[in-house]
Amino acid sequence: MPRPRLYDAILERHFAKFGKMAFVSGPRQVGKTTVCKQGCDTYLNWDNLADRRLVLAGPDAVAEKVIGVERPGRPPRRLVLDELHKDRRWRAFLKGLFDSHGDRLQIIATGSSRMDVYMRGGDSLMGRYFAYRMHPFSVAECGRTSYPEDVIAPPVAIKDADWRALRDHGGFPEPFLQRDPTVSRRWRDTRLTQVATQDVRDLDRLRDLSAMENLLLNLQERSACQLNYASLAVDIQVSAPTVKSWIRLLEQLHQGFRLTPWSKSITHSLRKEPKWYLRDWSGIQDPGRRAETLVACHLLKATEGWTDLGLGAFSLHYLRDKKGREVDFLVVRDGKPWMLVEAKSSPDAITPALRYYQEATGAPHAFQVVVDDAFEDVDCFAEKSRPFVVTARGFLSQLL
Repeated sequence: MPRPRLYDAILERHFAKFGKMAFVSGPRQVGKTTVCKQGCDTYLNWDNLADRRLVLAGPDAVAEKVIGVERPGRPPRRLVLDELHKDRRWRAFLKGLFDSHGDRLQIIATGSSRMDVYMRGGDSLMGRYFAYRMHPFSVAECGRTSYPEDVIAPPVAIKDADWRALRDHGGFPEPFLQRDPTVSRRWRDTRLTQVATQDVRDLDRLRDLSAMENLLLNLQERSACQLNYASLAVDIQVSAPTVKSWIRLLEQLHQGFRLTPWSKSITHSLRKEPKWYLRDWSGIQDPGRRAETLVACHLLKATEGWTDLGLGAFSLHYLRDKKGREVDFLVVRDGKPWMLVEAKSSPDAITPALRYYQEATGAPHAFQVVVDDAFEDVDCFAEKSRPFVVTARGFLSQLL
């Protein structure tokens, strides 16, 4: 029996409340198929030739297969369509299926990061779906898998074994659940190879795959660092614009993500230089950058999840000015600075920059998060207006 996920509850709530399709996207091996197949009546995968033939026969053929003989009072049948976006006509297919049979079907369309790309611009499906971005396991998801009714939840203690697994093996289901160093290393190596040789080729026809592989290896060592496109271009011997476009491509493939500096109301703020974070912190050797990446991935899951669930418009940034004052993360809520977070691998005095930027931005919450420390059953959000030192196990448990 698969371990329960937060996304089980999200999908059940979706179909109980909304008469729309659910689009679930996210990295490879994050557990999309496992979650979406729970409770489904029919699963069709575009990569399966028999399933592909059925889809190509059209919406009515698929509906007949899924619904079968209609009976009065019968609840809608749940259909999962996996990797459907690989069909160039996938939008038209889903539009026809939903418009003709949506009252008798609960439709889930799921796919890798490319689904995010293909949903942009000229979307003929507008108003017919809600999209959900799926992330690996987190501290909060180890402690609760119920539907989040509010942005911030009470702190919850997770098992020591779960915390060690997250810290040492990351949150992707296979390494997290197996908890074997050999499995984790081989999983990381295989995933990196797959991104470099298959995923990149599927999404963009690159002529110089060896240079892309060099960029991937270079970025593996730069998590939690500012990106210097010119320097990277020299290292891999391509142009700076090419490096920038390739990094955008790797973001679409969920290999990592960039954070831009927040500059509103910040005197002498940096405006252009982004920071780079890997999606998987388990292979990072430097303790400080590993701790920062762990917190970054948790904050990204929270901000994207809260936004997808309609709890507000959230975005994630960092702060740095030309005097070198920096805070690792700023969470912006509905256009206003809301939470400052500085990540540390071990206990330390509160950084002066945290106090400075809380006053400059007016953010009500400011935390220095210590990763290598025990759980404390304290509501980190109970008090405002001054920075606090909090433990990662407590603070992150209050997110998603």
